[in-house]
Amino acid sequence: MTSMSAGVTRANEGIEGIRWNILGQTYVPKQLSESSLSWHATFPPGTFVPPHIHPNQDEFIYMLEGRLTLVLDGQESAAGPGDTVRLPRGRPHGLFNRSDADVKCVFWVAPARRLYDLFWALHNLGPQADPADVVAVSAKHEVDFLPPPEAE
Repeated sequence: MTSMSAGVTRANEGIEGIRWNILGQTYVPKQLSESSLSWHATFPPGTFVPPHIHPNQDEFIYMLEGRLTLVLDGQESAAGPGDTVRLPRGRPHGLFNRSDADVKCVFWVAPARRLYDLFWALHNLGPQADPADVVAVSAKHEVDFLPPPEAE
């Protein structure tokens, strides 16, 4: 991986024109280097990222629009415009848009590790991806999805 390039990534563009569809969400990478990766994300209503762990990365989210429900260490909270979400490495977290409007936010992770490659792999799985395939591909890229909670 190379060092970060200098310059401006325009508002509605990703680096190298990249736009990923990740499980119904749109991710547009804004910056990539060995030390970090950032991307703009749009979560349509009803979309989510199931609880998972990044064992080797710290993750951050800066909220631009909408309301995102966060489950961190099993505790639920919400973030809205102007809020920053901090997700330390090794801590289980899930993200949910339970509203009737899009959520728009900027994510970044440090270090980048294999997340950029994971997004390409998940994008290639398509919108009807088998959850078992998503879990397996993610584990190969250092993101560990948690099993669903036991039915009561």
